[in-house]
Amino acid sequence: MDQEKKRELGRKAAEIRLDIVEEVFSASSGHPGGSLSIADILSYLYFSEMRVDPKNPEWEDRDRFVLSKGHTAPALYAVLAEKGFFPKEDLKGFRSIDSYLQGHPDKKHTPGCDMSSGSLGQGISAACGMALAGKIRKKDYRVYAILGDGECEEGQVWEAAMFAAHYQLDNLCALVDWNGLQIDGRIKEVIDPTPLDEKFRAFGWHVISIDGHDYDAIEAAYKEARAFKGKPTMIIATTTKGKGVSYMENQVGWHGKAPNAEQYAQAVTELTAQRDAL
Repeated sequence: MDQEKKRELGRKAAEIRLDIVEEVFSASSGHPGGSLSIADILSYLYFSEMRVDPKNPEWEDRDRFVLSKGHTAPALYAVLAEKGFFPKEDLKGFRSIDSYLQGHPDKKHTPGCDMSSGSLGQGISAACGMALAGKIRKKDYRVYAILGDGECEEGQVWEAAMFAAHYQLDNLCALVDWNGLQIDGRIKEVIDPTPLDEKFRAFGWHVISIDGHDYDAIEAAYKEARAFKGKPTMIIATTTKGKGVSYMENQVGWHGKAPNAEQYAQAVTELTAQRDAL
């Protein structure tokens, strides 16, 4: 990937992170840690990989995206606003009772949202259904999904994994956000799902492991997934929870709480400096 494209994606990711912090601070609630960890991946998906049209959110031939770890909705809303699906100023209404941007994705009311999600394990199943429908209808759209690493403790994830392999859903590319932390602590100390790569291979998936903050690696993974035939692809992306905000990085306490005014100001200062340095 050339340097200008990396800078462009990096600036988009920084804007997404700024918007995540704005949303959670404005609502005085939300899930910043796991939202910040997927900003680079979402930047690549929506600005380099996926075929979508903000002017026609229900376009039949669009690529589909399912945020299976639905509690990180601030990240999805931020990238949808950045892409132009709805005004960025609406992000400040996050979690307000009269807002269409609720705490978890809502397909019925949010432009660009392809699936309501939040109950962990169910999003990847919906993505499988979308992919199978595409196969049956002979459509060329692709389906993308992001799961949480803690979410992989859910049995439904593995039912979906069997389903996708059985139906050879090579139009499905899922990604596990492996930031190593969940609400109760370190993944490996709660219920250790590793080795994820060997498990998904055993379930019949093509598996790629990457650094989830490296745009060259992200691009190579999605290109490989697009070219691979006969199996669904799982990308296991190692990331940093709270990425970009120094006091949030790798801190389990920032899984689901909002910054105070002083912390908000510090986060905005840090993220603005990162964006302006690109």
